[in-house]
Amino acid sequence: MEKVILLADKNSKAWDFSLKIQKYIQDKKEVSIPLEKVSIEYFRNNEIDMHVPENIRKKDIYFIHDSTKNPQEWWAEILLLKDLSLNASAESLSLILPNMLYSRKDRKEKSRVPVSARALANSISPGLKRIITMDLHANQIQGFYPANVPLDNLYSFPEAVHYLKENHPNNLEELVVVSPDAGGAERAESFAKRLESKYPIALIDKRRIKAGEIEKMRLAGDVYNKDVLIVDDIIDSGGTLCKAAGLLKEKGAKNLSCYATHGLFTKGTKELFENFDSIITSNTHYREKDKVEVVDVSSVFAEAIYRAQKGLSISKLFESH
Repeated sequence: MEKVILLADKNSKAWDFSLKIQKYIQDKKEVSIPLEKVSIEYFRNNEIDMHVPENIRKKDIYFIHDSTKNPQEWWAEILLLKDLSLNASAESLSLILPNMLYSRKDRKEKSRVPVSARALANSISPGLKRIITMDLHANQIQGFYPANVPLDNLYSFPEAVHYLKENHPNNLEELVVVSPDAGGAERAESFAKRLESKYPIALIDKRRIKAGEIEKMRLAGDVYNKDVLIVDDIIDSGGTLCKAAGLLKEKGAKNLSCYATHGLFTKGTKELFENFDSIITSNTHYREKDKVEVVDVSSVFAEAIYRAQKGLSISKLFESH
């Protein structure tokens, strides 16, 4: 690990996340890894300028990115950091992308639209050693990346399950795990199994008018007089979740909770807390302190970085769950 450098924008919310990764490797693996800053400035026309003050020649770089940035800046910074690293003769560059932006369009749902996840993969892959992310919106996105640039998709569920057992044991006695759409059924089933095999799942079938607008919802499953946990990968505006909460209450659900790995909360959390007893997310999107409960997943990324660098299996991280 003597060639490894962690790299992050010190003025971004990724810096604290990077410090946690560094500390975990120091405490758990007894290995000291430097965390260096990348300086990001702007020309007067808002073009991005970038500089790494420290020497990175012949180093294995792990760049930890901030997903709360404007998505266009997030993408451009990856491309510029890659160019910078290759020009500086870094041995390798791996990207740590806690939340993979531009992953929600992984197929053509109509004519003359981009497959954004593929476009991202095509632009950032050349020259990379590896990408490490968490809870991709769709597993098939991994197929957009070439075989020589492995994409490791980590899972937040083991950490979230541990958090629930520690902090919400009373809500786990008569629980139903609910998927807010058909595409998330496998995700809900996986979460329920990690909690305990006895928990049933239910499914909400929704019909969209267009992106972000729901025409109608139907529930498949029994939630009467049960505690309900909705499991998803992303909370964006929260509008769909609030509509789902209304349907579940109509069907007799008691306490309503939701967990999503990536909490964007683009319209705040006020309406969500009017509908849910608790809202839980991970810190892939670096939540500020508020009533939202946050599961720290930095240790999962730290372990993945260590294992990737040592040539150890990353999948072994999840076999015990």
